[in-house]
Amino acid sequence: MVGIRINVASSCSSILIASRGTLKTLPVGVTLKSASSTLSHSFCCTRAIAAAGDKNRTFGSTSFLFSGLNPHITRSFSEMGNRGVPKALYTLGLTKPAELSLPQIAFSAKEIDLKEWKGDILAVGVFEKDVSNGVFENGRLKELDGFVNGVLSEVAKEEDFSGKIGQTTFVRLSGFGFQRLGLVGLGKKNGVNKALKGFGEALAAAAKSAQAIRVGVILPSAQDLSTTVKLDFLSAIAAGVLLGVHEDNRFKSEAKQPLLKSLDFLELGSGLEFEHRFKYVEQVCSGVFLTRHLVNAPANVLTPSALADEASFIASTYSDVLTAKILDVEQCKELKMGSYLGVAAASANPPKFIHLIYKPPTGDVKTRLAIVGKGLTFDSGGYNLKTGPGCSIELMKFDMGGSAAALGAAKAIGQIKPLGVEVHFIVAACENMISGTGMRPGDVITASNGKTIEVNNTDAEGRLTLADALVYACKQGVDKIVDLATLTGACIIALGNEIAGMYTPNDDMAEELSKASEASGEKFWRMPLEESYWESMKSGIADMVNTGGRPGGSITAALFLKQFVDDNVKWLHIDMAGPVWSEKKRCATGFAVPTLVEWVLKNSS
Repeated sequence: MVGIRINVASSCSSILIASRGTLKTLPVGVTLKSASSTLSHSFCCTRAIAAAGDKNRTFGSTSFLFSGLNPHITRSFSEMGNRGVPKALYTLGLTKPAELSLPQIAFSAKEIDLKEWKGDILAVGVFEKDVSNGVFENGRLKELDGFVNGVLSEVAKEEDFSGKIGQTTFVRLSGFGFQRLGLVGLGKKNGVNKALKGFGEALAAAAKSAQAIRVGVILPSAQDLSTTVKLDFLSAIAAGVLLGVHEDNRFKSEAKQPLLKSLDFLELGSGLEFEHRFKYVEQVCSGVFLTRHLVNAPANVLTPSALADEASFIASTYSDVLTAKILDVEQCKELKMGSYLGVAAASANPPKFIHLIYKPPTGDVKTRLAIVGKGLTFDSGGYNLKTGPGCSIELMKFDMGGSAAALGAAKAIGQIKPLGVEVHFIVAACENMISGTGMRPGDVITASNGKTIEVNNTDAEGRLTLADALVYACKQGVDKIVDLATLTGACIIALGNEIAGMYTPNDDMAEELSKASEASGEKFWRMPLEESYWESMKSGIADMVNTGGRPGGSITAALFLKQFVDDNVKWLHIDMAGPVWSEKKRCATGFAVPTLVEWVLKNSS
């Protein structure tokens, strides 16, 4: 027998039970029993969502207690449709992601003689200035070369190694405490954080190939640097290794797990400062992993409700500093979010407005920030359907990359717990689909600040959802807002796939994000916010249209968002359409999380 008890708040007078196509209404507080071990019912009630497969979950004011459910029932959400017809309990395609083990690598900084260290791979980081025509210019490099009987210089000459970024060469050795020795190019000294993160990724690739368990790192040119600089160097390498080892194999029937267990930094110092920095790297990378998983997840698995569920889980995990508020359609209507709801109207999956709030564990709040992420879990383009070569409709699951970065940053901040700063993480999650209830080209919609928008292109939907999210953020009394979105293909044309554009009328905000990105090693470029371009965004019948002409498309998109930000709030928009996805690896990058975390910390006390 399978027993299920459902407790519903007093605001819900009854529960609808769907069984074999028949709807039944039962009073609240009933206990249902089924002789079958496979549950085929779906349970729905007003303002309540049951997550099948979870034994104890609370959504808003509704508590569901499940016992004995068939493990094959997915965690996907069951909700009532517009006409009271229950939607399928099972995820489309019966796809359920497997459990994924995240990389667990022990980082350490050691001051020991190289002769005493034992491991699988020893990697030597080399700048361009350290080598010339295969000849080492650095004294410590020469000593290392002598220690290994000239193998390093021999390899450098044979491989024409010059220390450029991306150059790597590894050789097998015998008679030493390590089995492989390698040279990794770090390029020039400028832009060193990105180069060092690349070093880490190259080292991770070598470790995978060699099935290495323990790896060591030496940076001959860094021995005489200050402890602060050394910490920055080691942080970048450690992050690169963690991110390089990580693979999202949840949707593969068979997947190998990484073997690398430890990474030792040699001859660069040791102590609590290094331990604390390694912990910070792990916290930030955990946020990047989450972001990658969310963006990689297909739209039939990551619905707006599933994204909201993930946000609630983050808040419950770090409940000492994070709280979650999830708004449904009716609550969004009360807030007059016509722009956001217009985009969501065509989808069978209802929208979810997500609001996470971080408050420091102790002390006063001096600065209030908001991070607003675009949350289109799938973008078909609507009636302006994405068609033709290069439209990338098959990749439009990544159109929630901004929201994923916001939630990844929330997870990291929940662990770091910075003082003196309050952070609001806001996502207007929905799908942009096609149906008879959907938004049409030519429709006029009204945002929550009262401004009207003539929709001349339903595929310019992200800015419509962000409009109401930005208005909502301003109402939280924040001092500064960063919004981030996979907003325009125009930004990719302008900056390519590795650089995000940032737009702001405020020089201080531009400076803050630039410094944060320098620390994170991610690439941003400030774009002009040319006010004269707004002329192309004016409508004959409404306050504005949602798209201008092709020229300056990313700029006019930013100008559109600016209409929904209060004048007294400092605001910066990030268009991350390019760097959110790696074409080479065919997966999400986790872009922007490290920069967002650095920005929050720079605003903390």
